[in-house]
Amino acid sequence: MQTMALAMDKGGEELGSNLLSGVSLPAAVVHEGPLAHNVEWMQRFAEAHGARLAPHGKTTMTPALFHRQLQAGAWGITLATAPQCRAAFANGVTRILMANQLVGQANMAIIASLLEQGAAFYCVVDSHENARQLGRFFAERGLTLSVLIEIGVEGGRCGCRNQQQILSLAEVIASEPALSLVGLEGYEGVVHGDNPESGIRTYAKYLVDVAVELEAAGRFAEENPIVTASGSAWYDVIAEAFQGAPLQGRFTPVLRPGCYIVHDHGLYREAQSAVLGRRPDLQQGLEPALEVFAQVQSLPEPGLAIVALGKRDIGHDQLPIALRRFREAGEPSQSMSVAGWEVTKIMDQHTFVRLPEGAQDVEVGDIVAFGASHPCLTFDKWRQILLVDDQLNVKERMATYF
Repeated sequence: MQTMALAMDKGGEELGSNLLSGVSLPAAVVHEGPLAHNVEWMQRFAEAHGARLAPHGKTTMTPALFHRQLQAGAWGITLATAPQCRAAFANGVTRILMANQLVGQANMAIIASLLEQGAAFYCVVDSHENARQLGRFFAERGLTLSVLIEIGVEGGRCGCRNQQQILSLAEVIASEPALSLVGLEGYEGVVHGDNPESGIRTYAKYLVDVAVELEAAGRFAEENPIVTASGSAWYDVIAEAFQGAPLQGRFTPVLRPGCYIVHDHGLYREAQSAVLGRRPDLQQGLEPALEVFAQVQSLPEPGLAIVALGKRDIGHDQLPIALRRFREAGEPSQSMSVAGWEVTKIMDQHTFVRLPEGAQDVEVGDIVAFGASHPCLTFDKWRQILLVDDQLNVKERMATYF
């Protein structure tokens, strides 16, 4: 009995099943074709711009996806917290860029253990105090920690606010034998204003200029120091700035988009449209790969469907979008219309859908594929993600590590 239970827990009963029959819904689903396209597309983009790719793993926290990115040529994986780094390393990721400050001795101990096991690890600093804390801790462990100075903006979150702070911090790092200054880090997503593109281009140029100045002053401990930025909305602007002459052959430019791997039907679809508007030479662009499948559970009154999908199942900073509908146990090729369907409200386990007039063919049990905005906030609700092919057959169960 225990052996059988373990086999079922590993998901053997779902592999080979079809989403329209034999899979408990709701389920978070990644489509194999768009996934492969996105992984290849972004890797090709980075390489064409002379940059390395370190995708932000916090988006998915799914090692099966990390390995697809690494196999395609990614330089490493970016993460945000020490436990995330530990989970990635335990699943075979050996080069980790933590685009965040490493604060607290318990978190430092996690990273020290990874270094002792052979991880190539980088984190960011933006204050004298944090640099001194890190210097003391890692000196006591007999380890050297590679750090990057974070460049921030007024009104943003972390990061040095001006050049004097940067230069002063570089001096403090140099005074700590256990620290090695290996580059600069920034995040353009904190730049706002009436003309964000102009502000981001200015920010990217500043990042490059400071890197060149620190190199000229001999502040970096390694050849070809890292210069890194880029989320999933402005990666084209950052790549163009990094491709310029000041960095070529002297630095290691690293891009860190994360959401591109599955894209979305909201925020990043809009961002990608803007990218293609700025860069019409880029072909096709990214494709949404992440959906959540759920079933109609009630038709309590005319014009209203209640779907067994809620805030615990799908991101909701923007309301989910109904994409396609199927009959349970039907054929994947025979989807039905969801034209005019409007999600009006989402609760913990229920989604309210306003149906258009004349929607007479909706039945309890119908399966609906929903798209969401901001994939990070859907992945973190699931312990497993189902990889499916074009016929909605389950090819793989991919564990998450949130």
